Amino acid sequence: MRISSLHTYPVKGCHRLDHDAARVQPWGLAGDRRWMIVDPDGVGITQRQAPVLTGLHAVPRPGGLLLNGFDVAEPQDGPKETLRVFSSKPPLTARLATAATEFVSDFLGRPARLAWLADTSVRPIETHALPGDRVSFADGFPLALANAASLDAVNDWLLEAGDEPVPMTRFRPNVVITGARPWAEDDWLGGRLRLGDVTFRVAKACSRCVVTTVDQETGEVGRQPLRALGRHRRYPAGLLFAIALIPETAAGTTAVLRVGESSLALS
Repeated sequence: MRISSLHTYPVKGCHRLDHDAARVQPWGLAGDRRWMIVDPDGVGITQRQAPVLTGLHAVPRPGGLLLNGFDVAEPQDGPKETLRVFSSKPPLTARLATAATEFVSDFLGRPARLAWLADTSVRPIETHALPGDRVSFADGFPLALANAASLDAVNDWLLEAGDEPVPMTRFRPNVVITGARPWAEDDWLGGRLRLGDVTFRVAKACSRCVVTTVDQETGEVGRQPLRALGRHRRYPAGLLFAIALIPETAAGTTAVLRVGESSLALS
């Protein structure tokens, strides 16, 4: 098995960035989901509510990022705000980039603010984790890994149903691997996976939502592949595709994943 692609999403819900290599931090790939757009109540806005976020291209720069060309600095001294990634999630503290309030509100067509997670220690992983495990503004875990052969299986189901196949971008993974059999990742749950020189714990399978029905290039919303997953991959834990990973790497260490590197399931 090998890594075939690597991706980050600097602002939660935004368009992806593709990488040949990515540095691994304890809370995820460097630069991944350290920013989030929130509503006036401090709850994250994602493609679930705003598919238009597919058109938000965020490019990190030292000390900040560009949002469709609009320059935003990391609000090191910005106001602290109590936020929630989802309304059902525990609160956490982040800083607001007040200079971007008008931009993100205009982009979404609704009142919104941009938050930056300055301190990644403030959001512990809630389940399937060890003490000290933490995560950025991602849904629940530092990385999501998808198996290209499993996508092929999903697309076979779609073609059988008379629907068009979908690209892997619908599932918004951080890592995609090739060379495994379809659904091999089901057997890795609760174990460990080595990608290049980095070892990860396989925390759980990823339960999918309506974001998979959003075309990541156009923002158009359809019905697939969620309907196919509902027919073929429905489990008590949800409609499952991809797996959640927790890095076994300490803060301050240098660990890098590279496209083309081998991967291996461990006991």
